[in-house]
Amino acid sequence: DLEIAQKARLKVEKLNRAKADQGDLLKDWDDIIAMLSEQKQLNANTLSETALTLAQQAQLLMAKPMFYLANCNTTLDGKHVETLEQYAAQKGADVVRICSEIEAEIAQLAPEDQVEFLADANLAEPGLNKVIREGYALLDLETFFTAGEKEIRAWTFKRGSNAQEAAGVIHTDFIKGFIRAEIVSFNDFESTKTIQGAKDAGLWRLEGKSYLVQDGDIILFRVNA
Repeated sequence: DLEIAQKARLKVEKLNRAKADQGDLLKDWDDIIAMLSEQKQLNANTLSETALTLAQQAQLLMAKPMFYLANCNTTLDGKHVETLEQYAAQKGADVVRICSEIEAEIAQLAPEDQVEFLADANLAEPGLNKVIREGYALLDLETFFTAGEKEIRAWTFKRGSNAQEAAGVIHTDFIKGFIRAEIVSFNDFESTKTIQGAKDAGLWRLEGKSYLVQDGDIILFRVNA
């Protein structure tokens, strides 16, 4: 990271010598290099918006979103975890607690047996679920579903995407051919149990391309062939 940043700064410095107006960029790279020299994470807490954008465009590892995974005892606590959480807080990062011993046992159980095992361990869910959820949150990712006669699929999309952009996740041709989206939220679907039940209850709705897709939406896209 430091080598990449120094080379980028040198390039900007050469442009300055050619009387190009790159003064602000030079300062941004100086800020990035200073943070890297101190082995500090590059984020919104340590850099300006423009400097952070430069670091991300350069794909610097220290500018990547991150969280810490703590392998704990079966009670998911301990002084070492608390120390890690204090350290992570200084870096502006979260800590996810899991127990590898418990996770290994869960992996060997049938789905119907996992529920009982988790209850006995006083856990609401497997640690892997927490890891995935934390990763999605850091990357601003969410999930929508498509359901047909042959298959049900989950699709990952960037939070804040509209219906037309979400359709493009399935196939890029769907962006140009987008007509409308027929949608039911997951909570509404769960309350009615079926798509037809959601339609009968008036919970199945039509949305245009500007609709902002929500996490858990079940969508049928209508597109031109």
